[in-house]
Amino acid sequence: MSGWDEGAVYYSDQAQSLGGDTDDPGSAAASRHSVLQKFKEFLRNFESQSSTNVFPYRESLLQNPKHLVVDMEDLGDFDSDLPAKLRSAPADYLPLFENAAGQVLANLKTKVTGSEGQLEEPVPEDVQILLTSREDTTSMRKLGAQSILKLIKISGITIAASRVKAKATYVIVMCKNCKNVQRVPCRPGLGGAIVPRTCNHIPQPGEEPCPLDPWVVVPDKSKYVDQQTLKLQENPEDVPTGELPRNMLLSVDRHLVQTIVPGTRLTIMGIYSIYQASNSSTNHKGAVAVRQPYIRVVGIEEANAANSRGPAAFTADEIEEFKKFAAEPDVYKNICSKIAPSIFGHEDVKKAVACLLFGGSRKNLPDGVKLRGDINVLLLGDPSTAKSQFLKFVEKTAPVAVYTSGKGSSAAGLTASVIRDNSSREFYLEGGAMVLADGGVVCIDEFDKMRPEDRVAIHEAMEQQTISIAKAGITTVLNSRTSVLAAANPPSGRYDDLKTAQDNIDLQTTILSRFDMIFIVKDIRMYSQDKIIASHVIKVHASAGAAVGDKREVSKEKEENWLKRYLQYCRTECHPRLSESACKSLQNHYVKIRQDMRQQANETGSAAAIPITVRQLEAIVRLSESLAKMKLSHVATEENVTEAVRLFTVSTMDAARSGIYQQVNISPEMANEIKQAESHIKRRVGIGNHISERKLVDELTRMGMNESIVRRALIIMHQRDEVEYKGERRLILRKS
Repeated sequence: MSGWDEGAVYYSDQAQSLGGDTDDPGSAAASRHSVLQKFKEFLRNFESQSSTNVFPYRESLLQNPKHLVVDMEDLGDFDSDLPAKLRSAPADYLPLFENAAGQVLANLKTKVTGSEGQLEEPVPEDVQILLTSREDTTSMRKLGAQSILKLIKISGITIAASRVKAKATYVIVMCKNCKNVQRVPCRPGLGGAIVPRTCNHIPQPGEEPCPLDPWVVVPDKSKYVDQQTLKLQENPEDVPTGELPRNMLLSVDRHLVQTIVPGTRLTIMGIYSIYQASNSSTNHKGAVAVRQPYIRVVGIEEANAANSRGPAAFTADEIEEFKKFAAEPDVYKNICSKIAPSIFGHEDVKKAVACLLFGGSRKNLPDGVKLRGDINVLLLGDPSTAKSQFLKFVEKTAPVAVYTSGKGSSAAGLTASVIRDNSSREFYLEGGAMVLADGGVVCIDEFDKMRPEDRVAIHEAMEQQTISIAKAGITTVLNSRTSVLAAANPPSGRYDDLKTAQDNIDLQTTILSRFDMIFIVKDIRMYSQDKIIASHVIKVHASAGAAVGDKREVSKEKEENWLKRYLQYCRTECHPRLSESACKSLQNHYVKIRQDMRQQANETGSAAAIPITVRQLEAIVRLSESLAKMKLSHVATEENVTEAVRLFTVSTMDAARSGIYQQVNISPEMANEIKQAESHIKRRVGIGNHISERKLVDELTRMGMNESIVRRALIIMHQRDEVEYKGERRLILRKS
């Protein structure tokens, strides 16, 4: 024990050694060198498994010398230790990997002539290594202290992106006193540089020593890279019920900067790191040890709209099963039977919902115009006709869906809002429901209860499939390639057959023409039908309890999942186009529909509530394509067009003809009686006077007139603006 108090300085180099696995600095350097050699070997000598003598990483380095995407599985095949090292201490090994890539690239290039004419080795360049992996993602909620400084993989939606900033990789500082220059490295990510307190210059005799903190930063000589911060929010489908979605700060640098727009779904690999937040809340002001987490991104996989975000990899067995299912003759019927099986009847609505889920084909024209392939459907009608149930079913079945209610949604919540960041005081964009559901379906319940100015906000999203923003100095265009399924009630709550279609469908023509199909769902009181519906509902309620925890529950879930996978497969693999004969047939149908509508307008003397325009022709094209897509066919045939026209006729055309004009072919005697009733009404009510509607109808029926004729005469006078309804349609005011 002698000499323990000699006053010598002892130190431990645990912090300097790599991974803490060795105490000797020499061996640490040796292990770093051996890892560097392994990385160089991997980049030079890794052969692709499919074909021999093909070196993918060498090729991609030469083609794109700025960044290189490395698959962790390839790294594991080459040397099983490397992925484990990268996962446990990515902050230490990634710079080594980038260094190795720079050296390999320099060796692969030909020698360059120097200033004096002789050949020199090219200077190693900076290469950014991006990692990808086929492992499963972890939930944002499971990230904790055990994950710090480890490599993790998470997925989510970007909801905000900051402006690009310049981040120094090293800073040159100069002493104010003796002009001594020192180079201080900066920590990557959101970490800063640790500048020493004192100058290491030894003063000469008679020279004034340097004071404390003498350093001044020389920005011109420092080196910078681009950096951007993103905000990643959990996927809506992963958020537990009743909880708010969590979000995480991401830091991206160099070539990943400005590659991501808000509203994009991502899967990222990154290093879970911590930083000292500048604007930490007041209760944490004194807590030195409390740090905020963020993720330093080292690899991004973007889930594009085509694969509808989800596991895009289908097994060979699944593909075979899908093709076998699509080859069956009654595939259309089978799919429709899987749509909302707990709802009785509504066969055509189910077919329309199936078309909406599969969607048509999106087309990009040579002049840059994009034609939408998504189908929009509006369900309008009486309460308790299972409209909201359809919406809930679609939300569960569609690969990506957002459900929102009309009264609880504002224009900014549906499209995008501009928010000011607390710390940097700059504005950034946060995408709303239409942006988050990009590539999926937006279900809007209580569509009629939305404020008109909020409803206008989704016009552009429904037809052009983009959302343009020009607020607070931000001018941008966001994608919202979504289908819209909306449910609404008529203004009086129930569908009134005595009113015209215009009065029942109290929505603007501009928004109605954007819906491909409009269904009027009526609650018809019919003895036989009521009996069947009652027995169906009672059966659903009776068997619901028995199925819980039973095999049936599992099979039901499996079936839902199967439909979801089949949907994804069809949307990814199949993009049908119309055949020649289908085009001709469609043209004839469209011309005939326009002719019928013109004839109806002439007979009734007013335009249809739902306009039939070129948009409706495009709607039939999209329906035909989606019917072909269900059968995995690449050509939409005449048969598909016929079914699409039938669907369009039973939905939109019926809605346009509905209301009082359903019995539009009035006989001459009836027309005469209506005229008589009109003259009686004019005689009874002077211009500018009111009368109770009930009293007027009672008086005229006592005179021997039919009540329905009197009511029809009142409606016709109301259309001509001769009378006006007041006090919830109880009073009638004669205007002219």
